[in-house]
Amino acid sequence: MIALDTNVLARYLLDDEPRQSAAARRLLARAEARFSVPITLTLELAWVLKSRSVPRGAVVDALRGLAALPNVQLQFPEVVSVALQLAERGLEIADALHLAMSRRAERFVSFDEQFIRQARKLATTPAVQRV
Repeated sequence: MIALDTNVLARYLLDDEPRQSAAARRLLARAEARFSVPITLTLELAWVLKSRSVPRGAVVDALRGLAALPNVQLQFPEVVSVALQLAERGLEIADALHLAMSRRAERFVSFDEQFIRQARKLATTPAVQRV
């Protein structure tokens, strides 16, 4: 199993640095190789894509595409799936991942009013409340 860094996946998805992007594509195309993607890297990758002005829907699609690669193993794939569903419904991807990772909690508290409103609108589990 080969653990991947965010910059490798960013080059693979953004195709913005010709030599590094080509190297990332070659690496991920190795059918015999198995790659792991920690949940922290999934979050950081979403932030990197957002910082590069990639629209939320395209970030969701990119993360789903990454998860669909036969030789890529996401850590907590069920959590990522739930988070991507929440992101499609309006939550920021980072908030959606935090919430999905907290699914067994009684509640999730925050000062972020927009997050609280969106989570209430979506009737998330756990519920998001003000501190």
